Amino acid sequence: MLARVAAARRLAAPIDGTLRIVAVFIAYPWLAFFAGSVFVALWRWRRARSAMIAGLLWFAYGGYEYLMHARVLCSGECNIRVDLLVIYPLLLAVSVAALWNSARRAKARARRPGSSA
Repeated sequence: MLARVAAARRLAAPIDGTLRIVAVFIAYPWLAFFAGSVFVALWRWRRARSAMIAGLLWFAYGGYEYLMHARVLCSGECNIRVDLLVIYPLLLAVSVAALWNSARRAKARARRPGSSA
């Protein structure tokens, strides 16, 4: 029995580490606003529309998470956050796409003859 528990803990260790990383947004919702600001700044710099979309989604998530943290949208029984199973993968996919598109734009601009970037 104890061997099974130890094996389950070893298998869950990487998941626990990942959850700790994203749980920082639950404990400190203002960090989502920081992430949104970074993507908006990236949009202003590279004009990649995906960066603006990512920034707006991060701002929306920050507001949502702040209201959850302040117990406005949650009565206090929000220990199991199934909504995060949709929100976090969406934020990850949009953020990666925005970074990819912005890097691609920077690379294309650097290849353009006569560019000053």
